[in-house]
Amino acid sequence: MIAVARGPAWEKGGERGVADVSARILIAEDEPHIVESLSFILTQAGCTVSVVYDGAAAIEAMQARPLPDVLILDVMLPKRNGFEVLKWVKSEPGLKDVPVMVLTAKGQQQDRETAEGLGVDAFITKPFANRDIVACVKRLADA
Repeated sequence: MIAVARGPAWEKGGERGVADVSARILIAEDEPHIVESLSFILTQAGCTVSVVYDGAAAIEAMQARPLPDVLILDVMLPKRNGFEVLKWVKSEPGLKDVPVMVLTAKGQQQDRETAEGLGVDAFITKPFANRDIVACVKRLADA
C-alpha cells in the first residue's frame, strides 16, 4: 500500500468552487496513470489518500483501522475483482456503511445494475472529470 500525504485545499488557479474535502480515501485501482491522477486531485482537495493495486489488497486494507471515509473501487482488478470486493464490504457489519464509489471503464448498464444490486453508493465511468470525482467524494464523505 502506498500512502500519499494529505495535501492543501485547492490553491488559487486550481479547480474553483470545490470545497476542501478533508477525508480519508482508499483507492483500489491497478492502472498507474489513474492512480496518479486520482491521488493528485484528491490530495489537492485536502484528502488523505491510500492506494492498493488489487482486490485482495483492498480487502486487507479495509480490515485495518482507521477505516477510509470513502472507498474508490475499480471493477477490473487483479486477484479479486471490484464486484467481489464491493459485495464483501457491503456484507461486513463493521464496513457496510463505508461509502463505495465504483470508478470503471466498464460502463454498460449491466455493470451499473450489478454494482447497484451490491449496494454501491456512486458509479462513475472512465474517462472522468476531476471536478466530478472531487464533488462525488465530498458528497459521499459528508453523507
